[in-house]
Amino acid sequence: MNTQWKTFLQQRGAQLSDQDQVHFPTPEASKTCALCDLSDWGWIEVSGKDAVQFLQGQLTNDVRELSDRHAHLSAHCTPKGRMLAIFRVLRLGDTFLLQLPRSLVASTLQRLQFFVLRAQVGLRDVSDEFAFFGLAGDRAESLLSPHFDLDPARDFFPSATKILLRIPGPTPRFQLLGPPESMIALWEELEPEASPREGNFWSLLDIRAGLPWIYPETREAWVPQMVNLQRIDGVSFTKGCYTGQEVVARMQYLGKLKRRMYWAEVETDQPVVPGQALHAPSSRSEQATGRVVSAQQVAPDRWELLAVVEIHTAEAGDVYLNEGGARLRLASPPYGFDETPQTESA
Repeated sequence: MNTQWKTFLQQRGAQLSDQDQVHFPTPEASKTCALCDLSDWGWIEVSGKDAVQFLQGQLTNDVRELSDRHAHLSAHCTPKGRMLAIFRVLRLGDTFLLQLPRSLVASTLQRLQFFVLRAQVGLRDVSDEFAFFGLAGDRAESLLSPHFDLDPARDFFPSATKILLRIPGPTPRFQLLGPPESMIALWEELEPEASPREGNFWSLLDIRAGLPWIYPETREAWVPQMVNLQRIDGVSFTKGCYTGQEVVARMQYLGKLKRRMYWAEVETDQPVVPGQALHAPSSRSEQATGRVVSAQQVAPDRWELLAVVEIHTAEAGDVYLNEGGARLRLASPPYGFDETPQTESA
């Protein structure tokens, strides 16, 4: 975390991500406004005259569609189509910024560097060069409108001193990124109208929006369609070749997907963590019937999560945290599923 930003938050009494206290996120904050430190997220900068060509060969989405009005999600896959990371990708002129969990920055940077070869591309971890926070709640847009022209047709609003991103989902929210000085000034202006919250509140909103992320525990666990990435502007099927493209395209046009990502709720006082295996008595798979994508505890005995689950066991309501454990209540994410899901084999 940027030292200046960390010092500022400590002075404000904001809860930092490296502290161990448990504070359950509550939905009431969205009715007013919540300020969330997002320093547990990282950023990779991709620059150079070959940056577009390089990213086109490595990411599932088409970076040529990015502009100063639009950002998007994308994934980096193995040759077998299994995701190593999911990014939110921004374009600032000839430079690209890739947002991902900070815990994956080092390994992802090393992996991408492997593909540079002779291309004129620079890759850098710039996570500590910025301050990064979120604003969520019903009044978020009105509080930010004095600083940005919030055209509803845009989701990306870059300026000379800061960057704003509109994040989709049931709760209005925005991410703000910039030099610590400008972010501190903006936080101080927003603070009288918004309450500082821990990063787990922001993660809960991602879960409720059906936005998946890859963590170290879930690298190479899924192809993009299993986490609904094609439903949330995370995959292009017209851009051409990239690492893993053949498998991803075959799944879309010729395969029959039997797993997909659901929102879920479960009553348990035991930890629920990314990568945790799920159980279903009716499952015929040699693997687990599903795995947790992300999870947040919302009460001493209740968790909300995203999970990739076999479709037939989900539809049967037959999914548990473990054998003999708590049953999951599953539902579709807010954007729904493909109209005619293919469910026989994958």
